[in-house]
Order: sequence, then C-alpha cells, then structure tokens
Amino acid sequence: MIARLWVGLALGMMLALLALTEEGRAAGPLDNPGFAKVITCSACHGQNGNSRTDMMPIIAGLDPAYFTKQIENYATGKRPSPEMEPYAKEIQFLGVDQIAAYFAAQKREPTPIRATADAIAKGKVAAASCVVCHGDKGAGDPARLIPGLAGQAPGYLAQQMLLFKQDTREPDDQLLAAKKAVMRVVPDSQFAELAAYYASLR
Repeated sequence: MIARLWVGLALGMMLALLALTEEGRAAGPLDNPGFAKVITCSACHGQNGNSRTDMMPIIAGLDPAYFTKQIENYATGKRPSPEMEPYAKEIQFLGVDQIAAYFAAQKREPTPIRATADAIAKGKVAAASCVVCHGDKGAGDPARLIPGLAGQAPGYLAQQMLLFKQDTREPDDQLLAAKKAVMRVVPDSQFAELAAYYASLR
C-alpha cells in the first residue's frame, strides 16, 4: 500500500513537471538536450563546467573545436591521463558534438582562488612570451585551437605548464613544439607566478 502511494506521488510529480514544461514555465538547464550527458562531468568540473577548485580546469565557455580535440586526444592516449581516458571515451560514445556545444554555451565564471599581488605582478612580467599565442588578456585564439587562460584555475595552469615543459602532455606533438620550447626555458618556480597572473585576469 505504501509502495503504491509513493509510486503515485512520483508519477504525479513527473506529470506536473511535464505540464509546466509544456506551458513554457519550466525552461532551464534540464531542458538542454546535452544536460543529461554532462552530469558525470559536473562531479569534477563543477556545475555547468565552472570548477571552483585549484587543480580542476574550468570548461564552461570552452571553444567546441578545442574541447572536441582534447577529448579525442584523451580517448586515444595522445594526451595521457588514466583519469580522463575512460571519461573521454564515454563522451565520444554519448556524442561529443552535443556535449561540446553544451559547455560552450555555459557562461564562464572565473576561478574564486586568489593569489598575492606580488605573484600576479611577477607573472605579468613573465607572461611576455605567452602573448603571441594567448593574447595580452589571455583570451586565446579559437581559430588556432589556442584556449583562453584568463580566470582559469591557477593550480591546473601551473601543472599543465610543467607537463608541456617535460613533454608529457601530448608528447611528440609537433604542433605544440613552439609552446614546449618556450616552457623549457621557464624556471619551474615561475610557473606558479604565471598561473597566478592568468588566473587573476577577468
């Protein structure tokens, strides 16, 4: 009897939600066709791809072509990551184009993590060699599949710089040779300052 009551209540709630949707009063994230496919992503990357942690990248507002390329690289092992590889394969199975479009449509919220003014100032000076690709405001260049760095999680940025320097991110990728050459001459201790600067940009 109790079980039937719960089933009845659940069905009633579902019908009510459907009615609201049909009347146009319940439009929201659940109505986006890509929403159901990105729930797993939100566990690490935050609501709508806006990570609030230091080591997890913000993927909200990410260019779809860049997103798709990185998913392909993760899935094929070109960008080695035991954590991301299975999720990348799942995204390809579910429909990478739709998921990429979903995150691209989300408003990007800059990281809440703040660095010291001294670290930011030093990072701004050190960023002179990064401007040619990432722009003077860290906006990137979607046409060349160069991501924006402004407002990104600083811990993640510093980690990726080190991986580029060590040639363990997309190893042997000739298209990234120039970036890796720049990273090789940057002292490891400077990565945190560069990351602080780019994370501070809005």
